[in-house]
Amino acid sequence: MFNRFMLIVVFVPLAVILIALAVANRELVAFTLDPFNPGNPALTLTLPLFIFLFLALAVGMVVGSLATWVKQGRYRKLARQRGVEAENLRQAVSRAPAPPQGPAQGTALPKPTA
Repeated sequence: MFNRFMLIVVFVPLAVILIALAVANRELVAFTLDPFNPGNPALTLTLPLFIFLFLALAVGMVVGSLATWVKQGRYRKLARQRGVEAENLRQAVSRAPAPPQGPAQGTALPKPTA
């Protein structure tokens, strides 16, 4: 139900906007990697503008994802450490000797007072 809602409310309008952007920006533009000689054909790429826009969007998403992943590294490390600690405690409890059977004196808890 929620997935269908997300599809209809978010992704369909986003797709319509991206398609309109691609149709409106079909003109060829030159992208050069040589700032000192802009006419250098070996370092110039001529493509429709919408391709450059989509590439910039994709690169931004990848860089943002990597930055988030790096920033959250300490939490992943802490989770791994706590997982190892929990596993060690589980193994220690499973190896512990069983408590003696029968009534033990002095171990009963007092009754709660009202």
